[in-house]
Amino acid sequence: MSNELTVLYEDADIAAVDKPSGLMAHSDGRSEGPFLTDWITGRFPGAVGVGEPARSHEGKAIDRSGIVHRLDRETSGVILVAKTQAGFDCLKGQFQDRTVAKRYLAFIWGKLDEEFGTIDRPIGRSANDFPKWSAQRGTRGEIRNAETYWTRLWTGETKVDENAERPEKFTLVEAEPKTGRTHQIRVHFLAIHHPIVSDTLYAPKRPHALGFTRTALHSRSIEFMNTEGKRVKVEAPLPADFQAAIRKLGITLIS
Repeated sequence: MSNELTVLYEDADIAAVDKPSGLMAHSDGRSEGPFLTDWITGRFPGAVGVGEPARSHEGKAIDRSGIVHRLDRETSGVILVAKTQAGFDCLKGQFQDRTVAKRYLAFIWGKLDEEFGTIDRPIGRSANDFPKWSAQRGTRGEIRNAETYWTRLWTGETKVDENAERPEKFTLVEAEPKTGRTHQIRVHFLAIHHPIVSDTLYAPKRPHALGFTRTALHSRSIEFMNTEGKRVKVEAPLPADFQAAIRKLGITLIS
């Protein structure tokens, strides 16, 4: 991992970082690093031990220094980091109260006819595959309410690749999860039969498309209150694969 990730915002207690796709936020006790926590403790030594202790399923201690929320390994974009315990407590309360506004970009399979909508489906463990979560029938374990707002930004047809016989329908959406369940956006769009492009966990039978070799999900912006009570909005630049897909499809994005 590069020793220098891009810091998008920073004050005495909180930082916002542009996380690249492929970087896990913290260890799960099984995967090899490096992890975002390695970078955090190197860049912000005061963040060592900040947060809450955690253990893996095997009972191993997990370092989550500075981690308040997480992004999936393949998801790119802005993530908040607590540099101090005061910063952690400030952000944790806002996540619990659902006052943090998170907006994502995602390319999904198929065409959405409506301009905007809400996916309100509880999420639990998949009954057939433990690593997966589900918002459909047959879930198991604790079932938790989950809600995602979405806005259609573009929809159209294009070939998956130059060798494809016919074009496929795709849609670019901005998704705003009001709850913070694991894999929520991915699971919710799968539940309405529009899985995210190149999501090999939730749409393993679909081919890679639009130039993506990873889940086509990007954390575009986040809004929160800092420890001084100021509302802050941070935006992450588009990574190269999103830029290429948007350029190829002739999409114009408005911030």
